[in-house]
Amino acid sequence: MTSDPKSLAESVLAGDRLALARLLTLIENEVSEGLEALNLLYPSTGDAHLIGITGAPGTGKSTLVNRLTHFLRNKPQPKDVQAPHHSPRVAIVAVDPSSPFTGGAILGDRIRMRDLAGDAGVFIRSMASRGAVGGLAKATASVVEGLDAAGFNSILIETVGAGQAEVEIARTAHTTVVISAPGLGDEVQAIKAGILEIADVLVVNKADLPGADNTLRVLRSALKLGYPEKYDSKVEEKDTADGSTWVPPILSTVATSGEGIPDLAQVLEDHRHYLEISSEGHRREREHLRFRLNQLLRDHLIARFVEENPDGRYEELFERVLARELEPRKAIRLLVQGETE
Repeated sequence: MTSDPKSLAESVLAGDRLALARLLTLIENEVSEGLEALNLLYPSTGDAHLIGITGAPGTGKSTLVNRLTHFLRNKPQPKDVQAPHHSPRVAIVAVDPSSPFTGGAILGDRIRMRDLAGDAGVFIRSMASRGAVGGLAKATASVVEGLDAAGFNSILIETVGAGQAEVEIARTAHTTVVISAPGLGDEVQAIKAGILEIADVLVVNKADLPGADNTLRVLRSALKLGYPEKYDSKVEEKDTADGSTWVPPILSTVATSGEGIPDLAQVLEDHRHYLEISSEGHRREREHLRFRLNQLLRDHLIARFVEENPDGRYEELFERVLARELEPRKAIRLLVQGETE
């Protein structure tokens, strides 16, 4: 298949799944043809609902994503013959841990979601974290842009499951779902790490297991501290309706059986509507874009600096820092200013 950026972009817009897969591979490997095609596709982005799914390992994220995707694709549609409603197209970006041998994705999520493979309205992309912190891979945002341009209505971004380091998903997704499960103690870790601060929706999965009530109680207590005057059922319903304040709801699910999945889908739609009618949506869009530009600028400047300074100066100063002969901040100043001691 051709790697011509214009042809590749046109094929993606035409719904060619093979072209889309190729585009995402080129993006992930930072190949210039793929990045140029993404530039051409950028005007076609901005319509998808980006949903981040995060939480500690063992909370059932992949199973929940699987069930949620099934529901979104097969939920009953309004009976309106004049305006037929088509099932939304759903993309899944599953960030897997990197293989210690190849550096590639271990593909555990692909294995758990293989029953979705026959649905032409679902596209699953596994990505290796490749050592990136924050629960996402370096190219996740760019891959999501490619899927957005390809016309997927909902894009579910499942993080690697690193626990306390997963706050970066809130800078990528429109709606962030934080999943807990009974018996893991992760709800306490979430409170300590501030993960609750990024949650738009809280889910206690595996709610059929012992200890689920205690997990719900801990999370409710934490939210009451954050929303002392707002966290009760009446105010929560009012605020999400008029767009003034969104109070993260707490839902119980049993992903293996599908229990609670319809309620979760509805809350996700409610949050999307809230962002559309409130100033919060505009604020987040600006914040996300600024973070994205800063991230790209940082990567570009580092790459250009290394390229323009091939004389080994960096390695020389690095070894001195390693030997405790030079303080890191001073080393950077010497590098940037081209000074010598």
